[in-house]
Amino acid sequence: MAASGLIMLAYLVAHVAGNLKVFFGPEEFNGYAHWLRVMGAPILHHEWGLWLARIVLLAAVGAHAVSAYQLSRRDLKARPTHYAHRRKGSSYATRTMRWGGIILALFIVWHVLDLTTGTVHPGGFEEGRPYQNVIDTFSTWYGNTIYIVAMLAVGLHVRHGFWSAAQTLGVGNARRERLLRRTADVLALALTAGFIAVPVGVMTGVVN
Repeated sequence: MAASGLIMLAYLVAHVAGNLKVFFGPEEFNGYAHWLRVMGAPILHHEWGLWLARIVLLAAVGAHAVSAYQLSRRDLKARPTHYAHRRKGSSYATRTMRWGGIILALFIVWHVLDLTTGTVHPGGFEEGRPYQNVIDTFSTWYGNTIYIVAMLAVGLHVRHGFWSAAQTLGVGNARRERLLRRTADVLALALTAGFIAVPVGVMTGVVN
């Protein structure tokens, strides 16, 4: 679970960096989207690099979901009754990891159908014009609401998940705990702010 989570975290960092190119205008953003389809050329054929990245990401998502299910089953089997008192120090992110994962899974499906296939896109979806497609999505109240709620869930998930992964992989210890927690806080905040900046930019007219 920790390994698959770190793969997805690396993807999120790269994804938010690409998303923020929308603030540099349509030529820059559309050019970035085009590069994703030709990355690895001339060694790789058109979109091969993109599909390899998608396969790795899909495998990570699947491994993460299966691991989460297995851990939940083990928890229930080990303790079929709830604790009489909630443990102290249990953060909001910790208590909502499972729900956050479900929210993100549903969001991923919507996000792909909206901006990749155009199936549920609110405007006239145009292949090769991602800048305009982004503006169409975030010009609707529900597009903004779904995206912002999901990105808040991402922040909570990353905040707890990064620290947990460090502990699982043996990186964390008593001396590094404070640093790891602060790193998790900064990383979660930066990712959440970076992703939410895009719909806010459209809503305020900065991106138009």
